Amino acid sequence: MIPRPPHDDSPSPADEAGSHASAAARSARDSAQQVWLAGLGAFAKAQQEGSKVFESLVQEGLELQQRTQTTAQQHLAEAASRVGGVASELGARAAGPWRQLESVFEDRVAQALSRLGVPTRQELQALHDRIDALTRALEATQAGHSGPPPSTTAPPSAKSAAD
Repeated sequence: MIPRPPHDDSPSPADEAGSHASAAARSARDSAQQVWLAGLGAFAKAQQEGSKVFESLVQEGLELQQRTQTTAQQHLAEAASRVGGVASELGARAAGPWRQLESVFEDRVAQALSRLGVPTRQELQALHDRIDALTRALEATQAGHSGPPPSTTAPPSAKSAAD
């Protein structure tokens, strides 16, 4: 056997390291235990007050949704009003030139019809009036009425009046 050195009561470096490690392990275990207990306490509190918090969050969500919808509807109404105003303005601007275009078109068609010898509305009306007068005169003559025959001259045509 190997002789041992005399026993010294002072802790060896290995013993000191072991006691420090043991103290650190105890401290870590205690901290972990406290964290665990704090988590369990938070869980218990959340269970107790969870329904209240949930209902409160739902209520806040409803209020936020209503405010958002109201704001969106206001913006939509404003946009629709602006678009309607712009459309009215564009319609009014287009109406003037459109009327001018219609007038030019009608004048050109009337000129083309006149060149082709197609009678105007006024000329046709004058012709109808003359036919009616002649028909009355013929009926009066056939009926044997005595008296002056109705005038068979046509009233002045609208075309000659317009020229």
